[in-house]
Amino acid sequence: MPPASNDPRDRDDPSVEILDVLIVGAGLSGIDAACRLTLHCPGKRWAVVEARDRIGGTWDLFRYPGIRSDSDMHTLGFPFRPWKETAIIADGPAIRDYIEDTAREYGVLPHIRFGWRVTGADWSSRDQAWTVTLETPDGPRRLRCGFLYMCSGYYRYDHGHMPDFAGIGNFRGRIIHPQHWPDDVNVTGRKVVVVGSGATAVTLVPALARLGALVTMLQRSPTYIVSRPRRDGLAERLYRLLPERLAALLVRWKYIGWSLLTYRLSRRRPALVRRRIIEAVRHAVGPGVDVDRHFTPTYAPWDQRVCLVPDGDLFTVLKSGAAGIVTGRIAGFTPTGLRLEDGREIAADIIVTATGLEMQLLGGATLSLDGQPVDIADRLVYRGMMLSDVPNHALAIGYVNASWTLKCDLTARQVCRLLNHMDQQGYGVCVPRPADAGAARLPLLGLTAGYVRRGRAHMPSQGERPPWRVRQNYLADLAAFLFSKPADGTLEFRPRPDGDKT
Repeated sequence: MPPASNDPRDRDDPSVEILDVLIVGAGLSGIDAACRLTLHCPGKRWAVVEARDRIGGTWDLFRYPGIRSDSDMHTLGFPFRPWKETAIIADGPAIRDYIEDTAREYGVLPHIRFGWRVTGADWSSRDQAWTVTLETPDGPRRLRCGFLYMCSGYYRYDHGHMPDFAGIGNFRGRIIHPQHWPDDVNVTGRKVVVVGSGATAVTLVPALARLGALVTMLQRSPTYIVSRPRRDGLAERLYRLLPERLAALLVRWKYIGWSLLTYRLSRRRPALVRRRIIEAVRHAVGPGVDVDRHFTPTYAPWDQRVCLVPDGDLFTVLKSGAAGIVTGRIAGFTPTGLRLEDGREIAADIIVTATGLEMQLLGGATLSLDGQPVDIADRLVYRGMMLSDVPNHALAIGYVNASWTLKCDLTARQVCRLLNHMDQQGYGVCVPRPADAGAARLPLLGLTAGYVRRGRAHMPSQGERPPWRVRQNYLADLAAFLFSKPADGTLEFRPRPDGDKT
């Protein structure tokens, strides 16, 4: 546990709490972390602070039509509370309810402070504790914690990426970014152009078509898109025939194995995977859609994230003519729509800019060590979960080639093991030292997507060798967790001032 504060302001202010662990964020990773603390560190004093007024993170923020998971729910869900519904790909409200139900079942809800946004955290070497500053509904507050666990995701919640389109002020219709979808928009019978080709765009297009919009998907370049069934017949049979826990385990490992297999095949034989994906699209959309132009990317599979569409819904609306697709670069906005560089005009009443995210770690909060600012872009990431030379903290960062929760849950388990080890040995501080990381600094996320390239200057890096190399491989990470110990020679530990073990 952190010592009582030595700051006179804290001793005189009863509102300054003293916690063992502070979790920042109440989305998938934050609730996972809280549940793991409940399961594995029952004696810890902890709290969750959430800047928004509801649980769910991404799955509460995004409310555009058709919002759904972009990976299977059997691995996106929590392993200690398996997803039991028959839907492989679930909609946003169902995911948010699942997160909230899990938090309720594990007693997490009373520990969450909504509307509390972390603005900064300063580590005191003397006190072996973080002083965290927050904005709350009742005004600014400060608290102290021995371990700071950032589960606030990797993008900005207040706004998404918006390119500087020429003439955007000329458009007389409505411009909407999916990250902040308004409640009052009616698309029925309206000409809607969705700008983008990522997961958000391929979700929006069929959903808007079902709502009666005259929708066009406008993309600068194609994306790999793969159809997956909404429901898993094998999973349904396993749940009928086997005990629930065994069925859940088998289904979960089925999807873990499939994800690893397809990713490895994509990296080793990209031409084969590319050909198979494009052949499947060609069969799904029929001869009326130019697959070579609209669905044949210039990059290899998994250089960018592959998009999933449930039951091929995007292909269905394109084949039927309920939606259209255009590939080309935007020259600028016009009063009545968009003009492309090749001279084509696309009429629109509503333009949806599904143009991506703005990357941001720590929810925009600043870190400092004994009053000295920390530039996270100068740091390396240890085991995908800690910044080099920063004590007593963790970051929840998921995989780019598999479900977010797979990696975040491993991180939560590692954090719990680390905290218990420190208690057993009487340590008050753990800090990763990067002496063995190698000379090269590599991008943290190995994707070429626009939002990743834009954010690299503000993100930490990975090193050449484990434990500084961030592997996109759940099996390898799980093995490293199971067969390693916290005292691995990279983490530096320091005793508590009193040297006591708890």
